[in-house]
Amino acid sequence: MNTRRQFLLLPLVGALADPPPDWSALRRALKGTLVRPGEATYDASRRLFNPAFDRVRPSAVAYCATPADVSTCLTFARKNRVGITARSGGHSYAGWSTGTGLVIDVSRLNAVSHSGGRAVVGAGSKLIDVYDKLGRQGVSIPAGSCPSVGVGGLTLGGGIGVVSRKYGLTCDALESIQVVTADGRVLTCDAGHNADLFWACRGGGGGNFGIATSFTFRTHRTRDVTVFFLHWPWAKASAALRAWQSWAPSAPDELWSNLHLKRERAGLDVMIGGLYVGGQAALDRLLKPLVDKIGPPSSRYVKPKSYQAAMMVMAGCSGKTVAQCRTPGRESFVATSHLAFNRLSADGVKALVARVERPGQHAVLLDAMGGAIARVPASATAFPHRSALFTVQYYDGGTDRTWIRGARASMNPYLGDHAYVNYIDPDLPEWRRAYYGANADRLAAIKSARDPDRLFNLPQSL
Repeated sequence: MNTRRQFLLLPLVGALADPPPDWSALRRALKGTLVRPGEATYDASRRLFNPAFDRVRPSAVAYCATPADVSTCLTFARKNRVGITARSGGHSYAGWSTGTGLVIDVSRLNAVSHSGGRAVVGAGSKLIDVYDKLGRQGVSIPAGSCPSVGVGGLTLGGGIGVVSRKYGLTCDALESIQVVTADGRVLTCDAGHNADLFWACRGGGGGNFGIATSFTFRTHRTRDVTVFFLHWPWAKASAALRAWQSWAPSAPDELWSNLHLKRERAGLDVMIGGLYVGGQAALDRLLKPLVDKIGPPSSRYVKPKSYQAAMMVMAGCSGKTVAQCRTPGRESFVATSHLAFNRLSADGVKALVARVERPGQHAVLLDAMGGAIARVPASATAFPHRSALFTVQYYDGGTDRTWIRGARASMNPYLGDHAYVNYIDPDLPEWRRAYYGANADRLAAIKSARDPDRLFNLPQSL
């Protein structure tokens, strides 16, 4: 009886089930390109910068040619209940630039133009191309150093970079943004239009409120600068850390610097490097008190550069062409972060140095904040960490997260639980407060209003 009843119900069950997505219909509706499993370009299309996520196999990758293509993809995803992931440069530390549903790739939205002190930059532009195209016109925007990162993800998370102390975060130079929201609308957001989204998109992180398709930035004029890299033997690690954390955040705005503590195959290394918006003689004077406290470096590189050449150097692209820099070699890595709102105590310095000394190949990268970053109120944009002295990034090659987990846990007593959303960490238990601080509740309210059905639903979506 039960068997016969189940048999009779089978046609009805089949009729009620959702039909499979019509990927061919989506392909026909796009001006761009849809790539599906089994097609010649599929394996290349699904790869991110980090090979650790090569196992993820999307149902499709849509290379959008227009904002309307993005809207079409979102409408398709809603109708067919297909999960979506937005991708700009594919650098998400947690691999959340891909997924098993539809990857909406905006890398073809990469036009860069400049007029009247403003730059309009497509959300898929790679940072090295932004520097190159704007630099030819004698202007730039404050941004990061990774050459192949997409400007979209960089800006939406805040955008810490090598001239941030002088010109602010990337999101601080943002005057308007074009966003495709969950309902498929293409919206322009600025201080006077969709102001809630404009606020949220300046530090609220990618993948939360919509898919950005273009940005309008206020530019600054470029000028010659001076870059520097100083190395010391490992015996000076504690002295360098103590001196740098007192010196770097309070330096003149024109001086940005970082401190790298590394353990590599070649051994342990201490490096302080950076960029000064000014000449070599003035930089030498600013470096003197730092060097006096640490001692003479084992190697010293201080050179004037054009702004464009300096951006190539800071990107690790010295001696390369822009084309070569655009497509760097892929590498597996894991990372996490802290933000330091106070100087490390003697015990904190000792703990951090000891963590780097542990066996393996890893690094701690500290980037100075302060200057123009700190002069913006914490509630003025979604980026909350305005009063931090510096960021701390823990970085390890490969896929094993053991060292970075231990390093962050060991430094929590000294640094607290703050973290930078662009160094997104899938292990963080209280990630909302860590990334967004006092801005978390306002961001969550905007998320509820703009994406009530949670179409944008990454593991750490608000």
